[in-house]
Amino acid sequence: MTLKITELTGETWNRMMQSGCAALGNNKDAVNALNVFPVPDGDTGINMYLTVNSAVKNVSIAAGKSIGQVADEFAMGALMGARGNSGVILSQMFRGISQSMAGKNVISPRELAAALQRGVDLSYKSVMKPVEGTILSVFKAYAAAAGEAAESGADIEGVLVAAQEAGQHMLAQTQFMLPALTEAGVVDAGGKGLLFFLDGCLQALTGQPVETAPQEAPVSKTKAEFSQEQDIEFTYCTQLLIKGRNLPLDEIREHLSQTPPGDSLLVVGDDTVIKIHFHNNHPGQVLEFCSRYGSLHDIIIDNMRDQHHENMIEKEAAVAETEDFASMSGKCGVIAVCSGEGMREVFHSLGAKVISGGQTMNPSAEDLLTAINTSGAEEIVLLPNNSNIILTAGQAQKLTDKPVAVVPSKFVTQGVAAMLAFNPEADAAANMQEMSQTIGEVLSGELTYAVRPAKYNGFDIQEGDILGLQDGKIVVCGADMDQTLLDLLAKMTETAPDASLISLFYGCEVDEAVAEQMKEKIAAAYPQHDVEMNQGGQPLYYYLVSLE
Repeated sequence: MTLKITELTGETWNRMMQSGCAALGNNKDAVNALNVFPVPDGDTGINMYLTVNSAVKNVSIAAGKSIGQVADEFAMGALMGARGNSGVILSQMFRGISQSMAGKNVISPRELAAALQRGVDLSYKSVMKPVEGTILSVFKAYAAAAGEAAESGADIEGVLVAAQEAGQHMLAQTQFMLPALTEAGVVDAGGKGLLFFLDGCLQALTGQPVETAPQEAPVSKTKAEFSQEQDIEFTYCTQLLIKGRNLPLDEIREHLSQTPPGDSLLVVGDDTVIKIHFHNNHPGQVLEFCSRYGSLHDIIIDNMRDQHHENMIEKEAAVAETEDFASMSGKCGVIAVCSGEGMREVFHSLGAKVISGGQTMNPSAEDLLTAINTSGAEEIVLLPNNSNIILTAGQAQKLTDKPVAVVPSKFVTQGVAAMLAFNPEADAAANMQEMSQTIGEVLSGELTYAVRPAKYNGFDIQEGDILGLQDGKIVVCGADMDQTLLDLLAKMTETAPDASLISLFYGCEVDEAVAEQMKEKIAAAYPQHDVEMNQGGQPLYYYLVSLE
């Protein structure tokens, strides 16, 4: 006869959370793969895992603590470590649960059900416009079934088993609740990740906790790195700075374009500082050659065959850059999120401080909070520059006493335009109003590639196809990069016929000479527009485009 579990203690709750975290970590790549768009930025699984992992790490010692204390520590860790929209929603679920458990040493089945419902209520409030068919719907069904089971006299295990069954049923329904999920033929990624976590919690309760499997999934990479390892021709990604006087930029670029063999060469800077990024098989030769001209700094040599997803995230998204935010001064400052050396320089030149991040590299609420609290400016404007970072920025805003305004920029190109309206002498609220108005006047485009076959917006997409996105929606698909970019511009200029400026930022996989040739083609096709081409250095996206 199986003994009924009639109460939950702090230690048991902690074991459940640890097991849930392990289950989510083991399956995060399956969650990432549910991305509706076949573009290389599926990050729901990793964002949820890093959020929960931060929560687990924040529970110091569970032994002897009440369930209220453990739940509070767990919720605080999730709050600070929340990444992406899914991570923020998840953190609010845990926050609601902890509020309901506050002051309790143990909880009963009915109290557990009440705590889950409180988590539902708070998570819905965390989203300005809740959408059904998402993680919210799955958790609502889970909590409702838990409540019904508790009312019928079920023990803790019975409550969670009933809840998990209801959650699975609702997850299956999400495919038919949102048109994008129906067309893609997938269920909601956030809901799937939540159920992986909750199933791990249930396994720990029944004495079968999940163990963390070795993490071997590759990180979000450039297109070449998405291929099989045997297809990687050049193994080492070599990056460094050369500092000196009268540095011959063109001479260095010309030499490295020939010796040693390689690709993805980037040589930018001036006669005192040069930044080099180069994929090759002989990094020693690169360093020896560069040392002839000046002193070498910030040397990074990565074996691209050994790069893994979590390592990349922790290296680049945690706070990814050691920027001196304390050097900000004056009435108001701007903290912008972006990736790519060129994009960093653009934001720097416009007066912003930068946290590295973007697609697949979402900074946490704590990362943003640290930048805010260590800044020298009296007030701060946050530019998320990614739709998946806006909620995180809002969470960081609530955690600080410093006046902070969030401009809801969904694209880096919107962020660049917003910076032109920034006034360091105005307060954050006034800047937000002006900058938010500016981003509404920008039409944003992106050129990337498909990482898997898919059907979307009428397109029969194959892996490797070039995709053109307008304001986040796939509007063109082709096999040739140049032609697909021209097709994207045709769509964009049709949408914004009064625009007069076309601005482009080319990514780390586009050679400067190729980008300049593309600029000439665009200028010839659109003689009535001013055309600007800039080095962005962003990963995953060949070109970022804006029309103004």
